[in-house]
Amino acid sequence: MNEPVKKVLPPSAGATAEREFLDGPHSRWREFRFVLRVLREFIRGFRVLHFLGPCITVFGSARFPEGHEYYEKARAVGGRLAEMGFTVLTGGGPGIMEAANRGAKEAGGQSVGLNIELPFEQNANPWLDLMIEFEHFFVRKVMLVKYSLGFVVMPGGFGTMDELFEAVTLMQTKKITHFPVVIIGKDYYQEMMRTMADTMLKYGTISPNDLDHFFVTDSLDEAEDFLRKRVVKRFGLKQQLFIPRS
Repeated sequence: MNEPVKKVLPPSAGATAEREFLDGPHSRWREFRFVLRVLREFIRGFRVLHFLGPCITVFGSARFPEGHEYYEKARAVGGRLAEMGFTVLTGGGPGIMEAANRGAKEAGGQSVGLNIELPFEQNANPWLDLMIEFEHFFVRKVMLVKYSLGFVVMPGGFGTMDELFEAVTLMQTKKITHFPVVIIGKDYYQEMMRTMADTMLKYGTISPNDLDHFFVTDSLDEAEDFLRKRVVKRFGLKQQLFIPRS
């Protein structure tokens, strides 16, 4: 069905390295060795991802199976992004991630996964041209932001929320600018949006313009137009496929 995925694996350091590091202070030599492992992981990611071309990252739950409404929508999203000329970047696992990678591959695009070593749920999906395995969440998250021109956020759980709010926080604090974030799933996210609009704004914990950092829709056409206009305007991409619709 698919060609064998090209895998870039981390040096063997044990799956418990990050947990042990976060467990509290250790000897200075042990902490230094951990820093060296992290540095090596960063360098490996930089070297591999530097040549991917323009990427959009798709986030979402690993728990939606093939045939589920959200799986099929993510599959369509992956296809749309590939047709626009983007490399589709995901966390590399099952569910929404698999669906987006699958859609990209089926549309003839490039499909890349940044996988993470976890005790459950996170096995690499079979629709990847390239899979890079990370030991450390924070390294993986940096790579997903650094090498993406924008995010598409599908329905998901704690991990998806973490990735969404980190991107929004980076924009809120001006660490990144003009970074398009599309949230697909109005029904799924309606309570979260209501909390932002009614509670956070009421108590002043966010500002009204903070709600402009993302675009919420159920329409793939609207999502595509949003990404075309913002990515083209920011990066001056010249390919015919990137010309915004009138």
